[in-house]
Amino acid sequence: MQQTLGHTLLIANPVSRSGMGKAGATAIERRLKELPEQVPTFDVYLTTGPGDAVHVAANAQSYDTVLVLGGDGVIHEAANGLMQIPKASRPTLGPIPLGSGNDYARTLHITRNKPEKALEELLDGRKIAADLGLVNGVYFVQTLSFGLDAAIALDTMNHRSTGRGAHLFADSGFKIFSSAKQGYAFKAEIDGVPAAGNEAVFAVQVGPTYGGGFRVCPKAVVDDGKLDVCYSKTLPAVPVTLGIFCLARFGLHTHSKHLFFAQPKHITIDFESAPPCQVDGERLEGTHFDISICPGALEVLIP
Repeated sequence: MQQTLGHTLLIANPVSRSGMGKAGATAIERRLKELPEQVPTFDVYLTTGPGDAVHVAANAQSYDTVLVLGGDGVIHEAANGLMQIPKASRPTLGPIPLGSGNDYARTLHITRNKPEKALEELLDGRKIAADLGLVNGVYFVQTLSFGLDAAIALDTMNHRSTGRGAHLFADSGFKIFSSAKQGYAFKAEIDGVPAAGNEAVFAVQVGPTYGGGFRVCPKAVVDDGKLDVCYSKTLPAVPVTLGIFCLARFGLHTHSKHLFFAQPKHITIDFESAPPCQVDGERLEGTHFDISICPGALEVLIP
């Protein structure tokens, strides 16, 4: 039996996946019209630019469910908007993945880039209380990273027209790691335990993957009340770095002596100079970062 979504808002990024978002939104709107029992009333909003979904979701307190169609970026924005609504009246988030990386959809096991199928999975699915990460006042649903891996993620943002997902992330990774000469000096406290080094990678995950499926923190679970961290204290020689990068595609890098893993609830990290930093694929600036887990912060539909 399909669940009732109630009064529903569809937020869609019309330019997601090279412009496929508009057609995807039309298909979902058509399907919602066929579901008067599950979706008695609904509205559709097409975003007009970066940050738009934050504002729209923040004003969605009259809705029961907010469906979000697009890539990880618009889902990130919608989650940050929803978190501005008091929990008692906060709508349920329903991700409909149509993007380049779709890492949050991988975590939730939602079919990617087939909007109508994804909607049916959510209707036939259930709700969970999903964790969110929080960094310097910004929520993240999936990933936060600093250093060379963040530089890779940001580089893919500039070259999405030339490829998608893991292939694009791999191309940028080989380019950036092959030319890397130094890491980023940092000092951190991970659940109160000091850490320091000159890192190439410092990834903080809610879900296991980023970059379109690279399993950087393969043990990460979206509702376990913990962050998952993978970081390096030093920048190994280029061949070693590239080897670790290849293994990370399949989560086979976890035994590397160059990497450290932890499952904390709170992290503070300070860099000597501002590193590349990305949060759910979006750029974040700074040298000091305060990071924590928000357990069960957002109700999310999953298959």
